[in-house]
Amino acid sequence: MNWLIGAGPMAIEYAKVLQAQHCSFMCIARGEASASTFYRETGIKADIGGLQHFLQSNPEIPEHAIVATGIESLAHATELLLNYGVKSILVEKPAGLDIEEVERTQALADSCQANVFVAYNRRFYASVIAAQKMIAEDGGVTSLNYEITEWSQVIEKLDIPANIKRNWFIANTSHVVDLAFYLGGKPQELASFTEGQTAWHPDSANFAGAGITEKNALFAYHGNWNAPGRWSVEVLTTKHRFIFTPLETLNVQRLGEINIVNVPIDNTHDLNFKPGVFLQGRAFLNNNFDSLCSINEHRVNLNHYCQMANYDL
Repeated sequence: MNWLIGAGPMAIEYAKVLQAQHCSFMCIARGEASASTFYRETGIKADIGGLQHFLQSNPEIPEHAIVATGIESLAHATELLLNYGVKSILVEKPAGLDIEEVERTQALADSCQANVFVAYNRRFYASVIAAQKMIAEDGGVTSLNYEITEWSQVIEKLDIPANIKRNWFIANTSHVVDLAFYLGGKPQELASFTEGQTAWHPDSANFAGAGITEKNALFAYHGNWNAPGRWSVEVLTTKHRFIFTPLETLNVQRLGEINIVNVPIDNTHDLNFKPGVFLQGRAFLNNNFDSLCSINEHRVNLNHYCQMANYDL
């Protein structure tokens, strides 16, 4: 038996994946409204009352648990599971509101000798998996660049807590940065510059930086949350330029050619489920952890995110 914590939109996506993979699971929800929607979308009745109340009934420890609550509850739910004895947990990104919450979770996971992973599902896009094979055949990444622009006018209107918006780089923008790190390597040197602010994000709004990764690939990034733009990643090898714009697609420019061509990929799972979630879920449930982002890796990455966003460490 597996547990799914939460009954909101992301939990519904995980439930669809679990059902498609014929995994037995139970959903633990907090309120009746979300549980009702969850039942309507999945046909599964959730246990209502919240995780802490559920654990008081002394249920059997699950083989795996997926935490898909709101951001403000991610760390608390993960810590409850760890203290209860759960040894394999996939928690939605960013696993906590800030570095302090993630550090606490990381320390607890280490002391409990548990596997905790942060769900950066873009690592499992069909476009990324196809590119990884071609990059390896080319001899590896030599350089990369990526854009981290967010749509400020849309985010400002979202009905979510101000403290989540204030940490939006960690809460959301880290998706594209994690993917860039995953493909090109973690920074061993990083120079970052920021300027400006938005009404909801006072620390920064205009971003630029560059450095060199642990794979000796040069990289550069930029983003302007007060201007038009979108997420994108470009990875270069000695033979190809791999272009992810949008991230779900793969376009390639070959050495000596001007034309950019679309690469056919088998993206069946990305079309039938929330992109990346099916293969991410399958890897987690089958204990194939190589491509998942561990809580320890995530904690290291948070240092880079904070530097890039001009957050206090």
